[in-house]
Amino acid sequence: MYPILFRIGSFEITSFGAMVALGALLGIVLLRHELQRSRLNEADGTDAAMIGILGGLLGAKLLFVFEHASEGVAAALFNRGGLSWFGGFFGGILAGWLYMRWRKLPVLGVLAAAAPALALGHGIGRIGCFLVGDDYGRPTHLPWGVAFPQGLPPTFVRVHPTQLYEAAFLFIFTAILVAWRRRGMPDLKVIALYLIIVGSERFLLEFIRINVRVALGLTVAQWGALAAVALGIVAVIAAARQPTTAVRTPARSGRSG
Repeated sequence: MYPILFRIGSFEITSFGAMVALGALLGIVLLRHELQRSRLNEADGTDAAMIGILGGLLGAKLLFVFEHASEGVAAALFNRGGLSWFGGFFGGILAGWLYMRWRKLPVLGVLAAAAPALALGHGIGRIGCFLVGDDYGRPTHLPWGVAFPQGLPPTFVRVHPTQLYEAAFLFIFTAILVAWRRRGMPDLKVIALYLIIVGSERFLLEFIRINVRVALGLTVAQWGALAAVALGIVAVIAAARQPTTAVRTPARSGRSG
């Protein structure tokens, strides 16, 4: 574990923060590539992504504070991990959607182009969670179990490194999403499958994680996962009613990336 990379005076640079920044940077690089593939304006799409990142960080922190309110709001606010992925996901999508509506961008096209970048950034962020010892799983006797003596909270018992499980899944899924788009899969179907697959993965992963059950024996993340899967199913039904060929929107005039 390497929770603190270095300090500048009293200011700490955490491995989690560094990985989140790296995930955002590489995600934007991949997004620009996918926007170009879809013949969408790279500058406008990148602006929407930046707004989405800011909205996602705010949503992730707010949901984390809500989930850990019993530990004290101040402690949750300044926790060195302190981000909830589903809060970030829905907060980012909402912020990005509002920006795209304001700028009159093709929402489906930009979201489909962003799907591989979201998976990549999420996977890199999960490596950051591993480095600070956040979001680990239940105790295990498996040989790859990991103890997090400086974790959040600390544990001296070997546990499932669920952060790495999820990161590995997301890196593979990133490649699959890029392949689907290269083959011309319709935008709405890409979005639908992203929601269903990522939501299902997180729902199942929660069963070996240590999280508070809030209703019907399920965690906040599992309820968020079910919401994502439900949205994905609705999108699949809508996609089935569309033509089978992908529709690409020509680049808007004006700024170029």
